[in-house]
Formats: sequence, C-alpha cells, structure tokens
Amino acid sequence: MARDLKYTRNIGIAAHIDAGKTTTTERILYYTGRSHKIGEVHDGAATMDWMEQEQERGITITSAATTCTWTFPTENGQPTPDAKGYHFNIIDTPGHVDFTVEVNRSLRVLDGLVFLFSAVDGVEPQSETNWRLADNYKVPRMGFVNKMDRQGSNFLAVCQQVKDMLGSNAVPIVLPIGEEMDFKGVVDLVKNRAIVWHEDSMGSTFDIIDIPEELKAEAAEYRALLIEEVASYDEGLLEKFMEDEDSITEDEIHAALRAAVMDMSIIPMICGSAFKNKGVQFLLDAVCRYLPSPVDKEAIIGTDPDTENEVSRKPDVSEPFSALAFKIATDPFVGRLAFFRVYSGKLDAGSYVLNNRSGKKERISRIYQMHSNKQEAIPAIEAGDIGAAVGFKDIKTGDTLTDEKNPIVLESMDFPDPVIGIAVEPKTKADIDKLGMSL
Repeated sequence: MARDLKYTRNIGIAAHIDAGKTTTTERILYYTGRSHKIGEVHDGAATMDWMEQEQERGITITSAATTCTWTFPTENGQPTPDAKGYHFNIIDTPGHVDFTVEVNRSLRVLDGLVFLFSAVDGVEPQSETNWRLADNYKVPRMGFVNKMDRQGSNFLAVCQQVKDMLGSNAVPIVLPIGEEMDFKGVVDLVKNRAIVWHEDSMGSTFDIIDIPEELKAEAAEYRALLIEEVASYDEGLLEKFMEDEDSITEDEIHAALRAAVMDMSIIPMICGSAFKNKGVQFLLDAVCRYLPSPVDKEAIIGTDPDTENEVSRKPDVSEPFSALAFKIATDPFVGRLAFFRVYSGKLDAGSYVLNNRSGKKERISRIYQMHSNKQEAIPAIEAGDIGAAVGFKDIKTGDTLTDEKNPIVLESMDFPDPVIGIAVEPKTKADIDKLGMSL
C-alpha cells in the first residue's frame, strides 16, 4: 500500500558554516529514534559527517541524506488520538562557501527548508547566498535560531536581521525563556503557553507551564503581532481580527500560518540550542505543521521529448514514472550511486527506466534509502520520495529518468564554472582504476 504523501516531508538543513546544522541533524536522528547515540561534531563522531576529511575538520563537505519518522501531534509528550507517523527525508548541506554547489543541487529536489542561524552571529555571508538559492527554487522555509545558550545570543535581533538583510517576513512564533546559559525553554505564542525542557533527560522530557509572569506582557505583544500577520494573509481571519481578536482559534492560526509559509509570505522563526538538547522537538513539530508535503506542491512541469509540448506529472503512484538525478557519488562497497527524487509513479528494483539525455534504457539493479553513507535496500520507491540506486552505466547530475512509454524531460541543473583547476596523478599504476572510479 502506498504511503500517504500528506505525511511526508522532504526537507533540507541549510546555514552559514558553524551555525550548528549537523549538530541539529544529529539531535533529530536521536529524538526520532533513528540513532540511539548522539554523535558530536567536535568529537568527529557525527553520523552525517561520514567522510574522514569532515571528521578531521569538524565541517560538512558533502550533503548527506537520511530518513526518519516523527510522531505528530502530541500532547504533553504523548501521541494524540489523531497522531500520525511523519516520514522525513532530510538532506544536511554544507555551510562553507566552497561547497555551495552541494546546497544548490539539494534545493532543486526539496519541498521545504529549515534555515539555521547562530543566535550570536545572526545572518552571515553564506546565509545570504543560500537564502538566495532557496528563493531561486521557491523553497518554503522556516528559521531556527540555534545556540541560544551562548553568551551574546539574541533571538529577536536575529529575527530583525532576517527581515532587514534577507528581505523576508520573519515572524517569531516563540519567545525564549531565560538568556544565554540560563536558556531553558520557550513561550509558544500560538498555544499561549510555555515549554521548559528537563536538563537530566537530554531534552527528551519537558514541562508545559503557564507563561512566566515576567514574560506575559512581551508574549501578549508578540502574539498580537503574530495574529496580525496571519490575519492580513487570510481575509476571513482579518474580519475576525478586526471584530474580536480573541475569537481567533489556535487551529485557525496554524492553518493560516501554514498557507502563508507555503506561499513564502511568512518565515516562522523559532529558537533553541541543539547542543544543549533544547528546541529540536518543537522544530520537528513545526516542520510537520507548517512545511509542505509533496502533494502541497504543484505538479512538476516538463516537456515531451517527441513533441516539445509542455507536460506535467502529479505526485501520484498512478502517474507514469519520472525522477531527477541530483547527485552522483561513488561508494567503495556498492559502486556508483545516483541520488534521485521521484516526482511521479513507482520504480521497482530490477526494472528499467529511460535516461532522456543518453536515450538509453538503464536497469536499476538495487534501490536504497540512504542513512548518511549507509544504504538500506528497499524493493521499490514511489512518488514523493528521495533515494539512491545502482546499476546505471551512463548517468549525470540533472538527468531525467522516466517511463519509456510516457517520457518527460524535466528541467536540468545548471552549475557555475569552477574557479580553480587541479591536476591529479595516481602514484602507482594500480591506483589508476581507483582514481577513475572516484572521479
């Protein structure tokens, strides 16, 4: 039975270098049960930084993909009767300017984006670069202001920077409780209550409390601003706002905010400290609630290679198969891996697809779900999912993979010219084949 795509989220994690992307992703894997031990970047033990060079330098060099499941919604830490298991495909991208191309190709296939900012440093140069790339691909996003436990952290100042420097309508949906080392929780402005995480449980447990007295006035002010923003986006809500602001329900705020996020009219801003295990669960809930699923996105548009007419594919397993290869990598154990996003239809392991660029049919010997540099073989992959496959003899980044009887050519991917060229020579004759595989 096909998975309900309403409960799928294809998201990326992007930021300037050292904002805490990989640390945040490690917490996501831990809280979702995907990993049972948190790997720290500074120890060279992060799951998503699997390359030796990444572990040595403590930075992400290549984008890494993983999958996990998060139960939502919950109340007081327990699933509600209508809770569902949300399937996440996550791509952790590099923050260093030298590896911007990794962000570029990832954004092409994502439905939503979690954009991280350091609560101390705010908007930085690569923040601007990656933000523009996300704008180019029209990727809805939300902001997570990380490192709230650091000296000099300022959540609201970063929100203002996002407005001023990135030209986006950043709207706080939380307020921090405590400053710097005393940061312990957030005020949820939609639910009008506070969440305080327990230090001794690595943030896995928390208390729902009334808004602290010293924050009530500020919370009321920012909640009114939030309601005003979402009301201005929804005419029905605007009428209620003008008549009686208090009559607007929590569900109405959520629905209007979600619509505004998908339209890129509002960037909801939340905060936390991934390293201190605070705020990541709230982030996961927000991803489920506000970022789009594959069915929320418009049908993918391409061209018929025979007639040059425009054709479209809906994210549905009943549609003819279409996918876009967005990354090619070499694995020492399985060989050449092609990462691809499936936009329509279904692909079974062992079946054939047409590569429109080469005009050749290719047999897909194995299909994988990726978890960093580990592969988990799956029998098939369906519309709305991201995976990898082996068996291709001729494939390049940007190739369209399609059903032979119903072909479609999707927009390819353009990359800037390299700024430097280097000659690489193998030391021995035995290394020639290895070098060829690597390249």
